[in-house]
Amino acid sequence: MPATNVNTASADELDAVPGLNGHGPEIVRYREERGGFSDLRQLEEVPGLAGKVDGSSAALTVGDPA
Repeated sequence: MPATNVNTASADELDAVPGLNGHGPEIVRYREERGGFSDLRQLEEVPGLAGKVDGSSAALTVGDPA
Protein backbone atom coordinates (compact mmCIF):
# COMPACT_ATOMS: atom_id res chain seq x y z
CA MET A 1 0.00 0.00 0.00
CA PRO A 2 1.46 3.39 -0.94
CA ALA A 3 2.22 5.93 1.75
CA THR A 4 -0.42 8.56 2.46
CA ASN A 5 0.73 12.07 1.56
CA VAL A 6 -0.09 14.39 4.46
CA ASN A 7 -0.04 17.37 2.08
CA THR A 8 -2.68 16.06 -0.31
CA ALA A 9 -4.76 13.50 1.59
CA SER A 10 -8.31 14.23 2.66
CA ALA A 11 -9.33 14.11 6.32
CA ASP A 12 -10.96 10.71 5.67
CA GLU A 13 -7.79 9.34 4.07
CA LEU A 14 -5.72 10.54 7.02
CA ASP A 15 -8.19 9.02 9.47
CA ALA A 16 -7.65 5.65 7.75
CA VAL A 17 -3.95 5.64 8.74
CA PRO A 18 -3.42 3.57 11.89
CA GLY A 19 -2.73 5.88 14.81
CA LEU A 20 -4.26 8.96 13.19
CA ASN A 21 -7.93 7.97 13.41
CA GLY A 22 -9.95 11.03 14.41
CA HIS A 23 -7.12 13.47 13.73
CA GLY A 24 -7.64 13.90 9.98
CA PRO A 25 -9.63 17.15 10.26
CA GLU A 26 -7.02 18.68 12.56
CA ILE A 27 -4.20 17.72 10.19
CA VAL A 28 -6.05 19.24 7.22
CA ARG A 29 -6.83 22.43 9.17
CA TYR A 30 -3.18 22.77 10.24
CA ARG A 31 -2.02 22.16 6.66
CA GLU A 32 -4.38 24.80 5.27
CA GLU A 33 -3.35 27.37 7.88
CA ARG A 34 0.40 26.79 7.57
CA GLY A 35 0.81 25.94 3.89
CA GLY A 36 1.71 22.27 4.09
CA PHE A 37 4.26 20.04 5.76
CA SER A 38 7.91 19.80 4.77
CA ASP A 39 8.75 17.09 7.33
CA LEU A 40 6.69 14.45 9.13
CA ARG A 41 8.01 15.73 12.47
CA GLN A 42 5.78 18.78 11.97
CA LEU A 43 2.79 16.53 12.68
CA GLU A 44 3.86 16.71 16.34
CA GLU A 45 2.72 20.37 16.26
CA VAL A 46 -0.85 19.42 15.30
CA PRO A 47 -3.11 19.66 18.37
CA GLY A 48 -3.63 16.20 19.86
CA LEU A 49 -0.88 14.46 17.88
CA ALA A 50 2.19 15.03 20.07
CA GLY A 51 3.79 11.66 20.72
CA LYS A 52 1.36 9.74 18.49
CA VAL A 53 3.01 10.08 15.07
CA ASP A 54 5.99 7.74 15.41
CA GLY A 55 3.94 4.59 14.90
CA SER A 56 2.29 6.04 11.80
CA SER A 57 5.34 7.50 10.07
CA ALA A 58 5.99 4.41 7.91
CA ALA A 59 2.54 4.87 6.33
CA LEU A 60 3.02 8.61 5.68
CA THR A 61 4.95 10.86 3.33
CA VAL A 62 5.12 14.61 2.87
CA GLY A 63 5.73 14.60 -0.89
CA ASP A 64 5.84 18.18 -2.10
CA PRO A 65 4.13 20.79 0.10
CA ALA A 66 0.85 21.78 -1.47
